[in-house]
Amino acid sequence: MELRSPQEVASALKEMKMRGAPLIGVAAAYGLALTAYHSRAKTREDLLKELETSADLIRATRPTAVNLFWAVDRVLKRAYETVGDHEAVRRAVIEEANRMADEDVEVNKRIGRNGSKLLRDGDTVLTHCNAGSLATVDYGTALAVIRSAWEEGKRINVIADETRPKLQGARLTAYELMRDGVPVTLITDGMVGYVMAKGLVDKVIVGADRIVRDAVINKVGTYTVAVLAREHKVPFYVAAPRSTFDLEKNAEEVEIEMRSPEEVTHVGSVRIAPEGVKVLNPAFDITPISYVTAIICEDGVIYREEFENLLEERTA
Repeated sequence: MELRSPQEVASALKEMKMRGAPLIGVAAAYGLALTAYHSRAKTREDLLKELETSADLIRATRPTAVNLFWAVDRVLKRAYETVGDHEAVRRAVIEEANRMADEDVEVNKRIGRNGSKLLRDGDTVLTHCNAGSLATVDYGTALAVIRSAWEEGKRINVIADETRPKLQGARLTAYELMRDGVPVTLITDGMVGYVMAKGLVDKVIVGADRIVRDAVINKVGTYTVAVLAREHKVPFYVAAPRSTFDLEKNAEEVEIEMRSPEEVTHVGSVRIAPEGVKVLNPAFDITPISYVTAIICEDGVIYREEFENLLEERTA
């Protein structure tokens, strides 16, 4: 897929042709880079206005994943801080987007190395949605942990749930793991309790679209997995970059994206529900921090108690 304008980037984000918090962020940055690249502005002020217009367009696509807003704000900050004419600003914006793409790969690999220490040889890990290379520039977040452990020689098994309604687990996670030779078993979302009750899961690792003061916001279904993990005393880990942290907000302040009813009433182009049925289709749900064993980020493993202390330090 080739995107040649900020409008095409915004459309691809809105239609989930690109998804996954880290990839959404870098794609947003490249939306502004395309604005700068194609701009015919003759002054610094006109270019900055064009960038602001594109930023508004991109911000309106996906309201929940904080990486999108973080990336747009970072690129705009670089643009405004750049000394020089419109050509200097143009170069700075493009350089910043490229830098963010490179950083994402390195951050993901650090997440993988930090998290792999939590996995033992022979562990079976359950994951929800897709937090692999297809959700990032490369390598992944939750799957980075699995990938890193596998590369270290640990024989990891993975259970991937299908992740209705977009089936990212079935279509993307299962594909990635099979491509890499990691043993993976696909289950329906409703089987998570069954596999845990049977003792088939040692750890849960998921990604995140936003981590706020009191919760982790991730693909709908994550909260259900977390509740079942606590009931069965299975450690529940969240792997995400620091750019996903939004520690000025609580969960109630975050807008949860509601998506098209057709995602639920249809599988692909095939209708599976009666016409006219009412549909509720939130893209994300909210898992209280109290259900999280630890957050794995590029700086290390932050256990729940350490996360709570971090919040206290910020407000002290």
